[in-house]
Amino acid sequence: MSDSAPLAGRSLAQVLAQSPLDPLETRILLGHALGLSRVQLITRADRLLDAGEAARLQQLFARRLAGEPVAYLTGEREFYGLDFKVTPAVLIPRPDTELLVELVCARLPRGGSVLDLGTGSGAIAVAIAHARPDAQVSALDASAAALDVARFNAARHDVRVDFLQSDWYAGLASQRYSMIVANPPYIVAGDSHLSQGDLRFEPVDALTDHADGLSALRAIVAGAPGFLAEGGWLLMEHGYDQAAPVRALLQGWSQVESWRDLAGIERVTGATRRV
Repeated sequence: MSDSAPLAGRSLAQVLAQSPLDPLETRILLGHALGLSRVQLITRADRLLDAGEAARLQQLFARRLAGEPVAYLTGEREFYGLDFKVTPAVLIPRPDTELLVELVCARLPRGGSVLDLGTGSGAIAVAIAHARPDAQVSALDASAAALDVARFNAARHDVRVDFLQSDWYAGLASQRYSMIVANPPYIVAGDSHLSQGDLRFEPVDALTDHADGLSALRAIVAGAPGFLAEGGWLLMEHGYDQAAPVRALLQGWSQVESWRDLAGIERVTGATRRV
């Protein structure tokens, strides 16, 4: 499949069988290129590609083979049961982060308020607002481009989230929240993973703090008492080996705890502001 010509005139079944990509990625890109659902790809397996469709699909295959993430190719990623628009301006939402949403929803008091720091695509904030329509959800990000994506996703799912462009707490007025949540950049500068896989294409400033991986987490912990209600929770996602250092950052807080993701890795650490 070096160009579009071999694909033109092939059936969907033939494309799926002969694709250079794994079957799941092939189905996703094929459905995206043709505007077909998963069920339609099965029921129309004998449908033949025309020249235009073949060209679009071949381009998608070439970009994926070059390493570009499927989510950026389709502009979509599912998170917490919802479809989110994603662009290269935002991180691709990952299943591990769903743990953060679950912890918030379980601990947020009725009618409580949540502040999502570094919202990116808005996945965390929108998922919380969708699952807890009683909540007052606010979200901020330093990137105007990211906030454009987040606002689109909030509108798409018909939820209210108050968005603000701010570098962490800098742009906030004097307000107290029931909970503060964050999935900040926590990869250590120079980590080899930054030059591998999907991370090569994602916004680097949303991945690494360009330091020891803890500087953003330190800033979040240091500023939280000024914006967190007494007894309120601060919950932060972090790297696979950072739970202990993050717990150390929370010395003097109450109910310090770490929670494991589906892989058994301590992925989220949090605590409550001491009353």
